[in-house]
Amino acid sequence: MRCSADPDDWRAGGFGIYIHWPFCESKCPYCDFNSHVAKHIDQDRWRRAYLAEIDRHARLLPGRVVNSIFFGGGTPSLMDPATTADILSAIRAAWPMANDCEITLEANPGSVEAGRFAAYADAGVNRVSLGVQALNDRDLRRLGRLHGVDDAMRALEIARTTFGRISFDLIYARQDQTLADWRQELSRALELAGDHISLYQLTIEDGTAFAERFRHGGLRGLPDEGLASDLYETTLSMAEDAGYHAYEVSNLARPGAESRHNTIYWRYGDYVGIGPGAHGRITLQGRRHATEAWRMPDRWLAAVDGGNGNSVDEVLTPQDEIAEFLLMGLRLSEGIDLTRLHRLGHTPDRATLDHLQAIGMHEISGDRLHATRNGRMVLNTLVAELLPG
Repeated sequence: MRCSADPDDWRAGGFGIYIHWPFCESKCPYCDFNSHVAKHIDQDRWRRAYLAEIDRHARLLPGRVVNSIFFGGGTPSLMDPATTADILSAIRAAWPMANDCEITLEANPGSVEAGRFAAYADAGVNRVSLGVQALNDRDLRRLGRLHGVDDAMRALEIARTTFGRISFDLIYARQDQTLADWRQELSRALELAGDHISLYQLTIEDGTAFAERFRHGGLRGLPDEGLASDLYETTLSMAEDAGYHAYEVSNLARPGAESRHNTIYWRYGDYVGIGPGAHGRITLQGRRHATEAWRMPDRWLAAVDGGNGNSVDEVLTPQDEIAEFLLMGLRLSEGIDLTRLHRLGHTPDRATLDHLQAIGMHEISGDRLHATRNGRMVLNTLVAELLPG
C-alpha cells in the first residue's frame, strides 16, 4: 500500500469549482440538501464571502485549468445575477479557463427565476439544470413544489432560447405512480429533454419532512421493491430507445452531452467546494484532502470573515481514496480504469473478480471494469466486495 497519493492522479478527472447557494423560497419535504429559507439576504455580503473564498483557494491551487463551474443549492437562480457575474469574473481572474468550460446553474421553473435567465447567460452561464421533478400538478403539490406544469413548460422554452445546453430533473417512484403512468410521463419528458435528463428514484432521507411523515404512517402508495425495480428498468430501456444512454446511475444523455461537472466527481478529479456545506476534494503536495464548509449560512459567513470557510480539511488515507474511487467510478457506465486503481494502491483479487463477473455484477474489457445494470442496482455491495481486505 503506498503512503501518499499520485500527485497527478486528479488530472484523470479534471478540475472543477462548485458554488453552493443555500437559500430557497421554501423547503421541499423530500430534500436533504443544505438549504434554508430566509426573508432577507444581504447579496453584497454574500458576494464578498464568495470572492474571498475563491481568492483563498486560488492561492492554494495556482495554475489549475478550470474545466467546469457549477452553481448548486438551494436555489441558485435566486442569486442576484450581478453576484453570479462577479463570481465568474473572479474565477476567470484566479485560474486559466478551459476553452469549452461548462458553467451550469441550477434553477427552479418559477417565473422569478426564469425571468433572470438572460442575465445569467450574460454573466457567462452556458448550461442550466431545471428542477422540474414531475409533469403533473398533483404530484408537484405532493412533492412540495411551488411551480406547476405550465410554469415548467414556459421555463423550458425560455431556457432553450437562452442557453446553449439545458437539462432537467424528474423524480419517479412517487406515491400511487403506476408503471403505465411513468411510461407516459417519461415518454413526454424524453421528447422535451433535448440532450440531457436526470431521473431520480424518490428516496426517503433521514432528517426530511417526508421521513417524519413516513415514520408516522404517512406517504402511503409508495412502490414496493418489485415495482421500483420495474420503474428503473423501464426508465433505462425507454431512454435507450429514444437515443439516450445512462452514462451514470441517474443521468442520461445523448453522446457528447454528459454533464462535465458531475463527471469530474465520478472520475475522481479535484474540485473546490465553496459555500455553506459544500464538499471538496483537492490534491495538495501529493495528498488528497476532503474538505467541507460550515453548514449554517451565518456560521459560514463568520468563518470566511475569519479567513477560512471550511469546518473540515482532512487528508484521506489510501484506503479512503480507493473506496471513493470505486464508489464514484462504478456509478458510470464507462466504469473504472484498473491501471489507475493499481496506481492508487489496490489490485483486486483475481478470484473475486472472476466470481463477481460470473454472477453478472461487472464486466471487464481491456483495462476497464464496469458494473452491469444488475451490479449498479447493488453498487454498495459490489464496492464492498472489491475493496482491500
